[in-house]
Amino acid sequence: MIEVHARLLRNVVYVAGDCVDCLVTFKNTATESNHEQNRNCVKKSSAIENLAWASAQIHCHCAVDEAKVLFPKSPSQEQIATGSTDTSFIPCRGEKGHVVFSSKPKILFCDLCLLPGESKTFVYKETIPTSVPPSYKGQAVRYAYKITIGAQKVNAVIKLLRIPIKVFVVKDLTEVLKKRLAKSVPSNPFLPQAGKQSVLEIAFDFLEDLTSRRRPNYYNITHQNGKVVRFCLLKSSFRLGEDIVGTFDFAEATIPCVQYSVTLQSEEEVLGESSANGESRVTLGYCKQHEFCLHLRTTHLALPVPVHVTPSFRSDIVELRWKLHFEFVLTTTPVPLPAARTPSGNWHAPELLAVQTMVWDLPISLYPTHPSHVANAIKAPSQGTLYLC
Repeated sequence: MIEVHARLLRNVVYVAGDCVDCLVTFKNTATESNHEQNRNCVKKSSAIENLAWASAQIHCHCAVDEAKVLFPKSPSQEQIATGSTDTSFIPCRGEKGHVVFSSKPKILFCDLCLLPGESKTFVYKETIPTSVPPSYKGQAVRYAYKITIGAQKVNAVIKLLRIPIKVFVVKDLTEVLKKRLAKSVPSNPFLPQAGKQSVLEIAFDFLEDLTSRRRPNYYNITHQNGKVVRFCLLKSSFRLGEDIVGTFDFAEATIPCVQYSVTLQSEEEVLGESSANGESRVTLGYCKQHEFCLHLRTTHLALPVPVHVTPSFRSDIVELRWKLHFEFVLTTTPVPLPAARTPSGNWHAPELLAVQTMVWDLPISLYPTHPSHVANAIKAPSQGTLYLC
C-alpha cells in the first residue's frame, strides 16, 4: 500500500499572484522485515510498490444556482481543466459546475519504485494569476479553489487527493507589482541590491497604505421634516477583521431619534445577461449594532468586520458590494427631558410614541487582510492523506 501525504508549507489562504508550495510524500507502508527477506530479489518482491505517475494541478470551480444564473457557454470541463482531451488526469471529475481557471498540470514523477518503508518527497509549486476571481460562497454563485493531486499505480485506477484553499484578490495589484519591479532595477550595477520583497509582502504593504488613510467624511442625515443626525465615518476602506468606527452627533437634530441600528450588509448582484430571472440582487446582513439614543447628544459606532467573509470584487457574472445599512426610529411626539429627577430618582419614558422608521445606506469597500490572520480564524486543514491499494 502507498500512502500519499500532501502538506502546504504555509497555510490554506493565499493572495492572487502569490506562489503555492506543497510537499507531496509517497511512502510504501510495508514493513522493513519484508524488505530484509527479499533484499536479493528486489524485482521479484511482492512488497515493492510501483507507481506509474503522479501529477498536481490547481483549479477554480464555479457552481451557480441555475434558477438565478445563466452561465456562459464554454468548452467541456475536462478540456478546460487539463488543456487537452488526451490525458486521463481530470481533477474536476465528479464535481458539478464549471471550471473557470485551471493551471497547467505538473508531472511530479513517472515510474516510481518504492522499497518497503521507503518514502520520497516532491515539491509542487504554482503561482496563482492575479486575474482569477476570489474564493466566494454566495447565494447564486460560488467560487472554490482546490489543489488536486492525482496518482496511479500500475494496472490500477487513478486516485485523486484534493486540498481546498482560499484565494483573495487584491484590486490593482498587477499595476503595483509593475511599479515595484521598475523601482527595483538598480541604476548603478555596482551598488548592493536591497532584498527582494515577495508578492505577499508587496500586497500587504499596498493594503496597509490603502486602508490606513483616515479621511473623515461627514454626512448630514435628514428627513423631510428636518435634521436627524450628523454622522462621521473616519474612513471608507477597511480590511477584514477591522472595526468600522464612526460617531453620531444629535446636538443639532430637529427630529427626536428614539433608537438606531447599523448593519454591515453584502449585496450580491448577478451581472447583465447572466441573470436568469431578472432578480439579480441578494442582500445579506452580518453584524449589527443597536442602541437607544433618545436625549443623547453624541454616541459612537464600533462594528467589527468578520474575517471569514469575501472582500469586494467583480467577476464576469457577479459583483459583490458592501454597505452600512442604517435604520432610524423617529418620533413626532415631543418627549421633553425633565429638568429635575422625580422623587423616585428615575425618569419614566412615555408608554406610547408615534414613530416612523427611516433607512439609509452608505457604501463602503472591504479589502483582504494578511492570509495568516484568516487562516488562524477559519482553522482549515492544510494537509491531506490518500492511500493507494
